[in-house]
Amino acid sequence: MVTAPSVPAAAGAAELIAVEEDQPVRRRRGPLALLRLAVPPFLLFAVVIGLWYLVSYKILDAERRFLLPPPHRIVKVAFLDRGNFEVLLRALGLSAGVAMLGLAVAAVLGIGLAVLMSQARWIERAVYPWAVVLQTIPVLALAPLIGFWFDFGLFSRTLVCVLIAIFPIISTTLFGLRGVDRADHDLFTLYGSSRSKRLRKLEWPAALPAIFAGLRIAAGLSVIGAIVGDFFFKQGAIGIGQLMDIYRQNLRSEQLFGAVILASLLGLVVFWIFGWLAHRVVGSWHETAAGGHLSD
Repeated sequence: MVTAPSVPAAAGAAELIAVEEDQPVRRRRGPLALLRLAVPPFLLFAVVIGLWYLVSYKILDAERRFLLPPPHRIVKVAFLDRGNFEVLLRALGLSAGVAMLGLAVAAVLGIGLAVLMSQARWIERAVYPWAVVLQTIPVLALAPLIGFWFDFGLFSRTLVCVLIAIFPIISTTLFGLRGVDRADHDLFTLYGSSRSKRLRKLEWPAALPAIFAGLRIAAGLSVIGAIVGDFFFKQGAIGIGQLMDIYRQNLRSEQLFGAVILASLLGLVVFWIFGWLAHRVVGSWHETAAGGHLSD
């Protein structure tokens, strides 16, 4: 005599089949899906380039075309001319070094402060309001004061990057550490885990996606901070921001647009690098990685 499976067993089997069927669909990314991802940005890029040429040749007179030179002129003068391109690369390398140094300092300080605040409420109440105040102060207002206090060299440029990049790291790390499920905390409490073990084994792994999200945001802000520092602190080697100011003063618009494009590419590259690192470190165990939000 054949008996029907119990309701819980049938429900569990159905759920297992649904999960097994869902996983390949979620992970599949064929040529059509890649095409859907690639076509819209390229279409928008083509529209922007077309409008650019329209404004440059149809709206602006030849005498005023320096305000918006056509794209091929920018490529020819800024990138294909070896002398100009080498100057741009040297300046970009200096600004990139300052940005990465500032980001590293901001990451150490921001993550460290967030960990301390997650372990003691009184530290959070003492530190977090001042972190918010620091974020609300325009960096353009702080930069001249930093120059007066600490000279106009590398330290001041790095400090600007730290000030502009540290808050996203603090806020996202603290959110990740505090966002652990209550049931997981109860399980660690049941086994009598110490605070340090709870931090290492539970809170820190759970906070990694949020930490990398904050680092991706801070990386772009650090590039902005390096360029702002170049504008204000003009001693020493020439960075990409100072080079932009020189090109602006001399109405060398092709080189100016080239510098802006390279600075934008620098921000995109560091953003993508941290996205790749997040995918490598977090892997596929977290739902944000499985959904593709960390690597796309």
